[in-house]
Amino acid sequence: MWEPEPDWHPLPGGTGTSTVGVWRAALGDQPVVVKRLARPAPHDPGELSQPAHFAYWRREADTLSTGIVGSTDGLRAPSAAVEEDTEGITITREWVEDAATSGLFVAMALGRFAGSLVVRPTFLARDQLRDRLTRVERRGGWPTLARTPVADVADHLWKRRQSMLDRVDALPQVPQHGDPAPANLPGREADHVVAIDWAMLGVGHVGSDLGLYSLASREEFDPLLEAYLMGLPDGLASAEDVVTGARVTAVYTALTRADWALERVSGGEGALVAKFRHPAVAPHLRTLQRQFAQIEALLEE
Repeated sequence: MWEPEPDWHPLPGGTGTSTVGVWRAALGDQPVVVKRLARPAPHDPGELSQPAHFAYWRREADTLSTGIVGSTDGLRAPSAAVEEDTEGITITREWVEDAATSGLFVAMALGRFAGSLVVRPTFLARDQLRDRLTRVERRGGWPTLARTPVADVADHLWKRRQSMLDRVDALPQVPQHGDPAPANLPGREADHVVAIDWAMLGVGHVGSDLGLYSLASREEFDPLLEAYLMGLPDGLASAEDVVTGARVTAVYTALTRADWALERVSGGEGALVAKFRHPAVAPHLRTLQRQFAQIEALLEE
């Protein structure tokens, strides 16, 4: 049975459906990160074994072992070793120091990455936003938001989700990191961002990575958009395409995360409004507030 070494240091956020854990370790004098992925069991959701689904369990291992993002434009992966056994996969990659890169530099890199990755293997994720909203639909939509001041807005956008998904499906489809949170884009190598956590690497509508990144970036949407467009190769997509893709992704993701956070604390005593400042909820509500301009734009269309 696979087990981590006693001297490995656990890193936060290192567990998930397929992720057993993430640790900081060392190979001699070289600091490394070790990530363990568990092979799906018979009772696990079937989507873990579907190569095109965003939850595909071995995508990061396949991405790193094939080296397809080792020299791409804009974003690049650090060097890594991948070892597979009967229970799962162990990924050992170099430690990436935080370069404190500005959000505008990252946004430009995301735009450049959208024009790279000519190779399109079968393990790339596709239809990520659609699949995520399908999961939400199975849980009943956004029922907790129906008890908040944004109830009418959430209900309107939820009812329009299929038309919104159809709109972004018609946009140019480009490579996307899939989980471009600032924590996953820590390093810098010359004019490229060194990115980690490639489990969501895929192909999707242009602007998707920008929309996701804008949810956690310190910078506002408009300057991030300008930077992304500067990095985007000429002729790949129009500015309107990028705005549409980023806006739909950001708004529907922010609403989904806010509902999820509220649902987790809604069962306790007291009114729901009293829990808006809960430390597990407040960051998601602040993110949602930052999206009000994008929400209004969708409502006006």
